[in-house]
Amino acid sequence: MALARTTGDAAIAEHVSLMREAMLHTLRVDAFTQPVLSGSAAVIDYLSALLVHEPVEQIRILFLNSGNRLISDETMWRGCVDTAPVYPREVMRRALELGAVSLILVHNHPSGDPKPSLTDIRITEDLRQAGTAIGVALLDHLVIARTGHVSFRAQGLLA
Repeated sequence: MALARTTGDAAIAEHVSLMREAMLHTLRVDAFTQPVLSGSAAVIDYLSALLVHEPVEQIRILFLNSGNRLISDETMWRGCVDTAPVYPREVMRRALELGAVSLILVHNHPSGDPKPSLTDIRITEDLRQAGTAIGVALLDHLVIARTGHVSFRAQGLLA
């Protein structure tokens, strides 16, 4: 554990890790007790706490039922500092396995800048089209970074 190497005290590192897990659990409960709205402060707070300090990009999917309630929140891929793979076929396969009718794509930008890249925009469209073909709606794509977040839906980047 990096904190244990820094402080030299495994007990402190374990305590901090447990506190982080408890905080994430509380934020998750707050975010997902109601139907999921991608722009809700509780969802953004949870995702930010989870992702802003990650050193590599992570692709997470929030799989939702017909009432927009969370079925599953899954990290599907981890990448490197500025990219991570997204495979629409695998996302849709998992959505069908779970019985999801909609989803929200989420990923972080370790650079700290939430501005979507051209690749982010292309992947979003690919995922939207794949979902449309099988009846799974892409509700939003959220990019989370230390300096803020971007919602593709709010920015008009999701048709």
